[in-house]
This record gives sequence, structure tokens and C-alpha cells, in this order.
Amino acid sequence: MTERTDLPLPDYDHLPVGSLLTRIRTLDAEQLQQVLGYEQAHANRVQVVQAMNHRLGSLQSGAQPSGGDPAAAQPEHAASASGGSQVSEATSGPPVNPPSHGDPTNPAQPRSTG
Repeated sequence: MTERTDLPLPDYDHLPVGSLLTRIRTLDAEQLQQVLGYEQAHANRVQVVQAMNHRLGSLQSGAQPSGGDPAAAQPEHAASASGGSQVSEATSGPPVNPPSHGDPTNPAQPRSTG
């Protein structure tokens, strides 16, 4: 049985389905079969298994893996910004002073007649 650490897609168990479905296009038939076996033995998600079987059929019919590195940086795990927040008094907007409740000049607040 294939172990998670032996899969051609690093951090497989933590990839969102959308990212996973894109990344399987970079695999050859042997790699895809390995990932498919792992998926079926573990999570067995219908959408993922169907997509992998469809892609495997395409590869067996002559399709080629797409360009790209399945181990490339993952945008879904973006690096945090260095230096912290860029918000300061210089970059904040003007203060907001909402009208008080019951202000007769505010059409949303009817005048009291009593």
C-alpha cells in the first residue's frame, strides 16, 4: 500500500479538491494510478476518484501530462507577509461620525410628534 509520504503530490491530504484536480493533470499514468490507489484506500471522495479515473482514461488514450511541477509552491498555502500589517494612521480612512439616533434631519429617523 502506498504511504502518504511516497505520493508524487506533496501534502496530498491537505490539498483542496480544486487544487488537487488541477495538480493531477501534471502526473503521468503511473503516478496517477499511485495517487488513485491512495485516494480509494483512504478518503475515497467520489468527485476525486471520478476525476482521476477520467484523467487516467485520457492518459491511456494518448494524452500527455500538462506542464508544471506537482511539487510547486501551493498558492492555497501563501506565505505570510513580512513586516506585519501595513495599516497605520497614514493609510487609514477619515473618521466616521454617524448621526445620532432620532436626528430629525435624518430621513430614516421619523420626527417624534409627542
